[in-house]
Amino acid sequence: MQNAHCTGTERFFGENDIIVSKTDLKGRITYCNKVFLDIAGYTEADCLGQPHSMIRHPDMPRCVFKLLWDTIQSGREIFAYVINRAANGDHYWVYAHITPSVGEGGSIVGYHSNRRVPDRNVVDNTIVPLYRQLCDKELEHANRKEGMVASHGMVADLLAQHNVQYDEFVATLR
Repeated sequence: MQNAHCTGTERFFGENDIIVSKTDLKGRITYCNKVFLDIAGYTEADCLGQPHSMIRHPDMPRCVFKLLWDTIQSGREIFAYVINRAANGDHYWVYAHITPSVGEGGSIVGYHSNRRVPDRNVVDNTIVPLYRQLCDKELEHANRKEGMVASHGMVADLLAQHNVQYDEFVATLR
């Protein structure tokens, strides 16, 4: 379902809008709200049962998704800036809060994500340059896994320099 092209056109959603989606343990979409469908340009039938990665934008570093998945699979929540791709190739930025959904007995049964309008200053002045560096590092390697490991190392070094965990780093960006 994912388009191979990007238009370079950015989409926006309202300050009071919240993009919501839920997935199963494998990342397949089990729920998406109208705001999600409107901004992404899909119908509910297009989305349900599909991998959430259907909206993955190529400018989103793979290492950030690894960090995200490692965090939520361990049962912890995470906040992250994410660039997504709409059905027609447009893109949109979000400030995502992803949490594990816990079932009876305390086991993780899926994941829930709420996305809000991101801080534009942070996106333009910090996240875009950082993600560009991370993607460039990933592309330096012919092997995608090696590239992700290298860019993940860059994130680890950045966090060590600031002596913070990822969530604290993201929360303190201004």
